[in-house]
Amino acid sequence: MATALSLSSSSFFQPRTKPTSTISLKFKPKASLSTASPPSMATAAEKVAPAVIVGGGRVGKALQEMGGGDDILVKRGEPVPPDFSGPILVCTRNDDLDAVLDSTPKSRWSDLVFFQNGMMEPWFQTKGLGDAGQVLAYFAVSKLGEAPIDGITDTNPEGLTAGYGKWGSAVAARLRAGGLSCKVLEKDAFVKQMLEKLIWICAFMLVGARHPGATVGLVEKEHRSEVSALIAELGAAAAAEKGIVFEEAMEDRLCAYSRAVAHFPTAVKEFKWRNGWFYSLSEKAISQGEQDPCPLHTAWLKELKIV
Repeated sequence: MATALSLSSSSFFQPRTKPTSTISLKFKPKASLSTASPPSMATAAEKVAPAVIVGGGRVGKALQEMGGGDDILVKRGEPVPPDFSGPILVCTRNDDLDAVLDSTPKSRWSDLVFFQNGMMEPWFQTKGLGDAGQVLAYFAVSKLGEAPIDGITDTNPEGLTAGYGKWGSAVAARLRAGGLSCKVLEKDAFVKQMLEKLIWICAFMLVGARHPGATVGLVEKEHRSEVSALIAELGAAAAAEKGIVFEEAMEDRLCAYSRAVAHFPTAVKEFKWRNGWFYSLSEKAISQGEQDPCPLHTAWLKELKIV
């Protein structure tokens, strides 16, 4: 899933704890990746496409409020209508996704747009959804029925929320109608940003879990050295696994987002979809007689008896 402290980008290369990985993290200068207008540039005439919204929780209800009144809300156990033309916005928990897919006619799978946090690629591949639409939701809905709060940060005042896929522009228009920012990215750029959000949620939740009661804001303020070291480690592992180069100053962006949503509680949840992906990289490397690419991550998971 979804913020005035400034560090130079060199801190990302030199974590404040002793380096524990031989993988180096590569950067390239930040580029503009958006093909969608920010909310301030959206025209009043921009039409919001009707959608099927799967999941009646905080995000699903918020998306429905952004529509024109002609959306269809599908709740737990209900089938997705086969004859409704438009995007299918999936706002359920990750562990409910198999049931959602089972209740969706296969002819409509190309219209699915997933709002879930975490590493979705392995699940997409097993289901034949390799080019599925996704949204990285950098906005927060504190309570059911409340207006969402955009994740605007001091490093990304244009907003961080991003969409990808067949219905990317339609979803961006809906979010802008609700006063939120959203850019539409091509696949490669989206994967990088998806990995950044995965690193954010894995790093901040794990460090926070080591300090009971800590919010993400407290982690950023009082445990910066721990989270900086973990961001560096997970970023290096993700870059090596995917053969990518992240934009520079990732740590600054992720810490800025934490300041924007400082009230978020921390807990390691949905392990399979989040920290579990990095742990699987560790397991694979060790089984091949190689060094653990994420030794700090592994040690802290074991410390908390998560693995």
